[in-house]
Amino acid sequence: MTRITRRAALFGAAATTLPRFAIAQADQRPVLTVAVQKISNSNTFEPPREQSNVGYRLSYSFAETLIDSAWQTDLSPVPGLATAWRRIDDRTVEFDLREGVRFHNGEVMTAEDVAFSFGPERLFGTGAAQASGGVTAGAASKEPPREVSAVARRTFPGIEKIEIVRPGVVRFVNRVPDVTLEGRLAQNVGVIFSRRGFAEAESWLAWARAPVGTGPYRVAEFRPDASLILEAHDEYWGGRPPVRRIRIIEVPEVASRINALLSGEADFACDIPPDQIGSIERNARFEVLGSPINNHRLIAFDQNHAQLRDARVRRAFTHAIDRKAIVDSLWAGRTVVPKGLQFEYFGQMFHADWSVPRFDPAEARRLLREANYRGEPIPYRLLNNYYTNQTPTAQVLVEMWRQVGLNVQIEMKENWTQIQERTPTRAVRDWSNTCLFGDPVAGLVRGMGPNGEMQLQGEWKNEEFNRLCTVLESSTDRAARRAAARRMLEIAERDDPAYTLLHQAATFTAKRKDIEWRAAKAWAMDFRAGNLRFPA
Repeated sequence: MTRITRRAALFGAAATTLPRFAIAQADQRPVLTVAVQKISNSNTFEPPREQSNVGYRLSYSFAETLIDSAWQTDLSPVPGLATAWRRIDDRTVEFDLREGVRFHNGEVMTAEDVAFSFGPERLFGTGAAQASGGVTAGAASKEPPREVSAVARRTFPGIEKIEIVRPGVVRFVNRVPDVTLEGRLAQNVGVIFSRRGFAEAESWLAWARAPVGTGPYRVAEFRPDASLILEAHDEYWGGRPPVRRIRIIEVPEVASRINALLSGEADFACDIPPDQIGSIERNARFEVLGSPINNHRLIAFDQNHAQLRDARVRRAFTHAIDRKAIVDSLWAGRTVVPKGLQFEYFGQMFHADWSVPRFDPAEARRLLREANYRGEPIPYRLLNNYYTNQTPTAQVLVEMWRQVGLNVQIEMKENWTQIQERTPTRAVRDWSNTCLFGDPVAGLVRGMGPNGEMQLQGEWKNEEFNRLCTVLESSTDRAARRAAARRMLEIAERDDPAYTLLHQAATFTAKRKDIEWRAAKAWAMDFRAGNLRFPA
């Protein structure tokens, strides 16, 4: 006769009742699948390491800033992890932290977490990784790699200290006056992370692939160059996320992303070219949403290349481009040619009478004759449709340049490391510039200033431009700042071109029509409860 112990009886009861309990408590929320062209350029999710269109798209789902943005409307600043902020003086801004915010590890956010997020451990480093070779050094230790500290210094060049005034109140103090400090802090480099989460990570790389933030979703699983799983953070301060999981799949080819949507494998397909919108929307089950965003598509010049040392050759490049023809033919008129590297939401700092260099083939030819350019080859490095319409745009540009006498030759590259490789053949490349807040500092200084990408990469430098960067960053005189910004546009776009603009970037996302969702006026995809609803 078998003896049934109390332990066995309890185990047997659990075995018969637990499945029914689990079924009753099963999460009925759907899984959202999003097909993207690229998940991450760096195969990490630490925002300073992933400053790119693909990085901006995802970062706000798992990490948040003190100041958020009105993504679906005018990109104006709105409360985020701070409920309020105030100017103490020209160098100081004080923040009231939102109460009860929980990180993905369950801990409540504190002022100490905010101070850590802007400290040397996470952002600026102690110098070890910088001295020993960048991301490799950072991956083997907790030291942030060179690329992270460089972005941190570019984004926050003047932070002197962060004071914890009292629990729930922090004060940022700058070394010099800075009227853009609030805007800088709204950039995703300034997301707030868990101090404990960082300390418990095995290495910087382990941390960067699963950072512990406050966003509505947490990084659950990452397969580089394949997929990313974001799980709902049900203790999210902004309300329970509407889906239990977001599955992001990397599908480089446009046709394959569209097929994934039409077949039901994906609910969203990103980076849709305008010429595909009509064919998608002929199916009543789908729609395409999007608009111009806070980003400019441009061509960057390396002034060290033998044929580009003469600014007249670079100026010829700018005058040979029929930008309106590109917008009309490749973008179906769905975006615009901007008034230089600026946006109307710059407010009083916006120069409405500015324009990009005029389309003037005769002037381009004159400049080339004057520079004694004789048709020597000039390489043009690009990726295969990393940007929407990148390859067809490049083909059109090469033909426009050919018609004025420029011998530009496309060199297809596999990644950004190859694009930026410093060789005598580095000359012309594709790029984009995102303005994450409403001031010229966000674009001109961040991209082309002394700590900007172009100068750090050794592509371009102008001493007058650099002196004016100091005025733009530290002056509180609005007239002086406005005059400096205009002169900087003159230098970088006309006199000594660092770049030339093509058009304002636009992003279009195809989706199931029965899913309620609004596209942002930026790269960011917002999947919070207030912006995403599945059919009942």
